[in-house]
Amino acid sequence: AVIALSGIVCDQSIRIAGDTFNRDILDYMRRQHNLLIGERTAERVKIEVGSALTELDEGPDDYEIRGRDLMTGIPKTIKISYSEVAFALDKSISKLEEAVLKALELSPPELSADIYERGIYLTGGGALLRGLDKRLGLKTKLPVHVAEDPLRAVVRGTGAALKNLNHYRKVLMT
Repeated sequence: AVIALSGIVCDQSIRIAGDTFNRDILDYMRRQHNLLIGERTAERVKIEVGSALTELDEGPDDYEIRGRDLMTGIPKTIKISYSEVAFALDKSISKLEEAVLKALELSPPELSADIYERGIYLTGGGALLRGLDKRLGLKTKLPVHVAEDPLRAVVRGTGAALKNLNHYRKVLMT
């Protein structure tokens, strides 16, 4: 969303979040490695070696995954790299890029200078995905920042608005 002028100027809704990334990882493991893994394993993969870019300056070490071989039914272990995870997440991240570009396109021209100067701020768990800020920056040619404590940023902002209800009344929807 583009937030300015005491409200949401434009937004572009997209249903891509951490759960989508987990499903991408599950599907990739099934298709590429014939390995069945669970949701928790996919979440660990995302946290340990998840990446939005196939090349990072300092990428994490490969991560060992245990699951069930779909051909034999026997448990097996493989190692996966951050580059593979980036490949698995690519389609979902591309959709995210498109949504950001659409929101920028729908923004009033008066805000362009502000957006150009201040950039884009990422919040939520997805903001912690390695290289997402850099990838969005390359796509938009704008500075992209990860909010301080991105997991709690929205909750803290909501709390601040509720504490100062009179000040933020115009911004809040009823």
